[in-house]
Amino acid sequence: MPEIKSEITPEVVVEHGLSEDEYEKIIEIMGREPNLTELGVFSVMWSEHCSYKSSKKWLKTLPTEAPWVICGPGENAGIIDIGDGQAAIFKMESHNHPSYIEPYQGAATGVGGILRDVFTMGARPIANMNALRFGQPDNPITKHLVSGVVAGIGGYGNCVGVPTVGGECNFHASYDGNILVNAMTVGLSAADNIFYSAATGTGNPVVYVGSKTGRDGIHGATMASTEFNADSEEKRPTVQVGDPFTEKLLIEACLELMATDAIVAIQDMGAAGLTSSSFEMASKGGVGVEMDLDKVPAREEGMTAYEFLLSESQERMLMVLVPGNEGIAREIFEKWELDFAVVGHLTDTGRMVIKMDGEVAADLPIDPLALASPEYDRPWVKTEPQPVVAA
Repeated sequence: MPEIKSEITPEVVVEHGLSEDEYEKIIEIMGREPNLTELGVFSVMWSEHCSYKSSKKWLKTLPTEAPWVICGPGENAGIIDIGDGQAAIFKMESHNHPSYIEPYQGAATGVGGILRDVFTMGARPIANMNALRFGQPDNPITKHLVSGVVAGIGGYGNCVGVPTVGGECNFHASYDGNILVNAMTVGLSAADNIFYSAATGTGNPVVYVGSKTGRDGIHGATMASTEFNADSEEKRPTVQVGDPFTEKLLIEACLELMATDAIVAIQDMGAAGLTSSSFEMASKGGVGVEMDLDKVPAREEGMTAYEFLLSESQERMLMVLVPGNEGIAREIFEKWELDFAVVGHLTDTGRMVIKMDGEVAADLPIDPLALASPEYDRPWVKTEPQPVVAA
């Protein structure tokens, strides 16, 4: 009998940004070898960009509790009580690697993603800010990076109609090989009308809204977690492509639906797209999900389950609705000329079952991907204090 060769070779594991030990952990969790689609899901969920596996140790040391903190870490954005029944919802996040590879789109989609994190929680975005770090001014690539990043930040924010009210920009040789692009959005919401991402209610419909899914940004989260080398230019296709005019429609449609009682949970599709949004929502609510990828609005023909799950096409959201409200929600999103599709439902299994073409494309336990990613204590060297410079 001929030997059946596995499609998951050591080379494939490395290409997905996973170590040998991490792959062994995957096999232990699943009790079998994953298929390629399942490996892709693990690779993005356990990437630095999605799991913070090298920075969790340090993030845990930051102060997060106070009488005015309504919501700390763990949701799409932080929430502060500012009095008079109002709350400020805000978040800052980096989009460093994408902006180094493709400055305009990398920075623009950084702004788009941070806007979604804020209005996902029920706030209307009112202001953007940024903190930028570039290499030396005489570095041959610096001018290209600065012009692209600045244009991307301004272009996306202006088209959406949210002003950039402040920021900072510094240059230093240590950023010659990789810039820092930190985007921040602040929104305003009623303190008693905040939306969270925990999916609950077995049988409740899972709904996809916004733009169609294409092949752009596949493995964007994995790319954003790796070091750069001579082939960095080849990673350009992994950078997402934004459409701020669609994002503006999405803001208005979501806020309109939020004025009803139709939403159980809501999450934007950021890094790792449909994968991260569905796993995170299900894990927080302690439920399972059954999803049919044949029902996901597609921008391109012939897409595989792997591509649907790992695409980072922008301006997309995932919701869980109160049963019977699908018609109301569909009417709102179609009025704003956005896609609306019921793509699945919640289960009580604690597993993510992905179907396509009538077959199971992936069957994965939810919590190990969302909560049990590796955590590392990387070697580090203390930075020496800078000498005092006389004014």
